[in-house]
Amino acid sequence: MPQYPNRQFLDFEQPIRELYEQIEQTKKLAEKNSKIDYSQTIQQLEESVIEKRKNITANLTPWQKVQLSRHPDRPYTFKYIDKMVTNFIEIHGDRNVGDDKAMVGGLGAIDGETVMIIGQQKGINTKMRQQRNFGMANPEGYRKALRLMKIAEKFNKPVVTLIDTPGAYPGLEAEERGQGEAIARNIYEMIRLKVPIICAIIGEGASGGALGIGVGDRILMMENSWYTVISPENCSTILWRSWEKKETAAEQLKLTAKDMQGFGLVDDIVPEPDGGAHWDYTEAANILKTHIMQALHEVKDLTPEKRVQLRIEKFGRMGHWKE
Repeated sequence: MPQYPNRQFLDFEQPIRELYEQIEQTKKLAEKNSKIDYSQTIQQLEESVIEKRKNITANLTPWQKVQLSRHPDRPYTFKYIDKMVTNFIEIHGDRNVGDDKAMVGGLGAIDGETVMIIGQQKGINTKMRQQRNFGMANPEGYRKALRLMKIAEKFNKPVVTLIDTPGAYPGLEAEERGQGEAIARNIYEMIRLKVPIICAIIGEGASGGALGIGVGDRILMMENSWYTVISPENCSTILWRSWEKKETAAEQLKLTAKDMQGFGLVDDIVPEPDGGAHWDYTEAANILKTHIMQALHEVKDLTPEKRVQLRIEKFGRMGHWKE
């Protein structure tokens, strides 16, 4: 996990940064003056950092949760795979157009259970972000994901998807290659897939980009992630012709994990380490792994026919309400 001063801080995380600066200054004083014991002072400051992390994330606004989901230090799919999965073998290509770097997946074991794990991958630096297309998959990415799901079905292995995307790639070439059809096909096939599917929103869950790998028996959502049809900025642009209302849009979209659980669109909220997943990758992965395995055990013993029927009923209930 990156340490200060390489760590990046959001606006509302600045009090934490100030405490880190005090720790650094105290350590420099300790190096210069070895006769004075600064260990207790440093320990108190480190405890203050943990407490401040807890307090800051206790009452975040929807827009702040959106910011946290996009934190540059937040773990992406490969980081969770590294921390949760053993013997991972990545599988490439859709056997049609190419290998989309924004969509990754392969076989591996979680607590000894072999699964097909699939997810969107953002880059960790500028070059990698461009290579991964900022986690926005093209049609071949969704077709690769479907190919991997069919392999899992063939060998009777559960599917785990990790969702983290600002949306499917909206470029002209993506539309020419059938972006809408690829996403629709995935939704159709995932409903009918005979093996268990556990979906987890680990960061951004936007629009069809999320739905393309977001149909499953259990939908998990990390505490500081968001899930909705459009980003707050784009919603603000459409409604108010400006990005300045993005905070209002985030509030009105009801995109937080609590909102989604209240609407019945997700089944479980996955807690994060104090301050967010970017503060402790190992703890975040362990918590997520526990929830994934618990969800998997809940649906694993169902017959394929029963599993598919429950999935159809689950998603069929969405979007209905009474006034």
